[in-house]
Formats: sequence, structure tokens, C-alpha cells
Amino acid sequence: MNKYYLGVDLGSTTSKAVIINEQDEIIGRGITNTRANYSVAADIARDEAVYNARFSILKKKLEAEIAANPHYKKYINDLESVFQYEQFKVRLDKLGEELLKTCRSFFKDEETQEFYINHLRSIRRSFKPVIKHDYLYNDLGAKNQFFRDIVSEKYNEEVNKLGSELFEPLMTVWDKSISPAENIRVLFDFKELIHKAMDELKVKYKNLPDTTNDETSVNFDAEMNLLKGNFDHVSESLREHIDEIATIEFNISNMTGTGYGRALLPFPEDCIRSEILCHAFGAHAIFPETRTVLDIGGQDTKAIQVDKYGLVTSFQMNDRCAAGCGRYLGYIADEMSISLNELGPMAMKAEKEVNICSTCTVFAGAELRELTNLGERREDILAGLHKAIIMRAMSLIARSGGVFNEFTFTGGVARNPAVIKYLSQLVLENYGSSIKINIHTDSIFMGALGGAMFARRNMKADLPSAKKEKIDMN
Repeated sequence: MNKYYLGVDLGSTTSKAVIINEQDEIIGRGITNTRANYSVAADIARDEAVYNARFSILKKKLEAEIAANPHYKKYINDLESVFQYEQFKVRLDKLGEELLKTCRSFFKDEETQEFYINHLRSIRRSFKPVIKHDYLYNDLGAKNQFFRDIVSEKYNEEVNKLGSELFEPLMTVWDKSISPAENIRVLFDFKELIHKAMDELKVKYKNLPDTTNDETSVNFDAEMNLLKGNFDHVSESLREHIDEIATIEFNISNMTGTGYGRALLPFPEDCIRSEILCHAFGAHAIFPETRTVLDIGGQDTKAIQVDKYGLVTSFQMNDRCAAGCGRYLGYIADEMSISLNELGPMAMKAEKEVNICSTCTVFAGAELRELTNLGERREDILAGLHKAIIMRAMSLIARSGGVFNEFTFTGGVARNPAVIKYLSQLVLENYGSSIKINIHTDSIFMGALGGAMFARRNMKADLPSAKKEKIDMN
């Protein structure tokens, strides 16, 4: 029986899970928003990692067949996207129930209740097919892994189309409904859902047009063209393998919990590790020459120095204020009524960086409104905010000892293009062009990966005692 190892990083804004095998290969990743219920968030992240692992094992199992028939890989990737959509549909139904429940409790008379319920149903009918299309044709599951963000963006778009007098009531109903819906652990029957996804794919391939949106013939994509005319054969050829991976039992031999909420994990005490240790170990696993790690998480920022084994030699962290972290950026997005994913791209369109006097979350809203009233463009304000965030991080790095080759950036904020832009600029200016900066697609999973690797080695480690100081950067 194969042995697997689990790492769970229970962060303040997101919870991540990684499953590795005995060769330290990542075979499963799972992620979800962390809100009110840490325990449920950890369970959901683990469930998602197991679902993802099944697809990874399927691809590994079919390596020879995929090499001979490249369109098999296209089919499996599409199958995972549609599987994610089937999960999304179930969660959307749960959210719909919560929205109706909130509506009936928030509005007192039946006539008002029905008025808003009709609007809610209309909003859902408008965005559901759009989201389905994005899952099936635009790989939405890989681009955005958070249910809340996907629905919030479309819900806001539809509400903004309505009269201004409806905005506040409908957004209040949303705010009261999303957390209860998000904090429900839904146990999916993998085999049942995968068969639904296979049926959905048959419809997709059967109805593929002869040309794409830009009038390019689909024949330029050999795999897609083969699937268009051959989906029945491909589906039946792979069904036995798909059914087999649906029944695999995952034997988790050991596990490690880490992150901001690690004390709340239902793990034995000796299976809990500091997030500093885990981020360092995970970053070193992906980039073995790593000597300096910057982790900007949801609630804190950590500057970490590591040795050639990936063990921490010194660190500094700011955990007394969320300024410059994920929660701060989320607050800025809310103030601007845009999604978190839009912040970085919008800042990249700036013509200048507006000077930001304070990156304190408490005063951020007032300063944003003041700068807007002075006529500053939102793009320029955001550019200034992103630069200020990185300047704070650079101060923390300096206190930890500076930047040494190689420098690895981890945490969810590492997905933000404006953060990457200003970090690269300031590292270049302060430490020279010889520093190699590592940013990986799995940057948000580094803590969970480090935890899984600690679990596989059953290794004990601690932070250097002389450096266990926490810096308040306010």
C-alpha cells in the first residue's frame, strides 16, 4: 500500500493542504477561504487535496497512454475542470438556500421578502451560465480556486446593474449569507461527480463549434479536434481507469499542521510546527539554493534566513498588525468595491505611485477616500499602496540580516503582480542584480508543503532561540 503524508497550513485568510508521496512529490493540493470556522476550513482543504490527488494519480498512471495519445491529457484536464464545476454547483445551491433564509429573516413583511427573493433568483439565473462557461472553456478552476471570490464578483456585477436603492439591501443579504454557506463541509461522492462531469464533457465536445471566438478553426488544436470527433471512444477508453482511481484509499501515514490557526487543528501536539519552519522548509524543497525567504501571509509578514538544509537560522516577523498582509489587501479591495484579484492588475496600470502616508488598516479607508476626493486615480493610489507594502517588508528583511542568494517569495500575496513588480525593483536597488528571485506557482502552498515534508521525515525542529523576537512595525 502506498504511503502518503499530509501538511495543513491553517492561515488567517486561506487554508491550504498538500499531500506528498514517499518521494516528496506533490500529488494533491487543496485550498479554501478561512473565515469563522477553522476546523471546517482545514477539512475542506484536505478534501480538495484528496480530489486533486486522484487526478494526479490518474495522469501518472496513464503516462504511457498520454504520450501515445496527447488528447487524453486534454480530456483529463477538461474533466477536472468540469468536476470542479460540479462541486461549484452544489455549493451554489447551498448559498442559494442561505440567501433565501437571510432574506426571510432580514425583511419583516412577506411582500418585501418576495420582492428581494425574486431579485436574488434573477441574479443567480444571470451569472450561473457565465460561470459554467468559464469553468468549461476558460479554465476558471485553475485561475480562481475560491468559491467566495468567483460568486462575489458576479453577484456584485449583477447588483450594480440594478437601481441604487437596491444595492445596500442586497449586499447586506450577501454579507450575512456567504460565511455560513462557505463554512459548510460538503462531502462529495467522487465517483458520482466524476461520471456527471464525463456526461457534461460529452455535451461540450459534441457542441464544439468549428471556429473559436476569433474565427480561428479549432483544427489548429490537434487535441481538441480529436476530442471533438472522438469523445465517445476516449471516454470509454479511460472509464475503467477513472473508476479505479475513484476507489483509491489514501493512507495518510503522518501529518503536520502549521499556520496562524495551527493551535486549533485537531492534530496531536507533536504534529504541530511553526509556520516559519514550514515555509522555510517548503521553499527550500522547491528551490534548494534558497537562503532568504519572505512570506507575506494573511495576518503577518515573515523574513527568514535558512541554511543549506532549509532549516531556519534567523527570522523577523511582524504579527501585531495586519498592515501590508492579505487581510489588509482584502480590506482595500472591499473599500474600492472590487475583487481581491483585481488589485494587482489595476495597480499595474498606474502612471505614478501616489505617496501613502499610512498603511495602517484602521486608517486605510479614510486615506483612500481623501486621495480619491483630491482627484487621484485609483490605479495610482493602488500602485502607491503596493509599493508601501513592499517597503515595509524590505525593512523587515533588513532586520533579519538582509537578502542572500537565492531569495524565495512565498505566501498568497506572491500571486499579486504589483507586489512582485515592486519587490523585484527594491531587491535590485538594495542588493544588486546578482540576487536570484524565486516565485513559484505553488508559492501559496509552501507552508503546507513544508509541513508534509516534516511529516514524512517525522523530524523535530525548533526556531533559533536567540531570534524569537517579534517586531512591531507600526
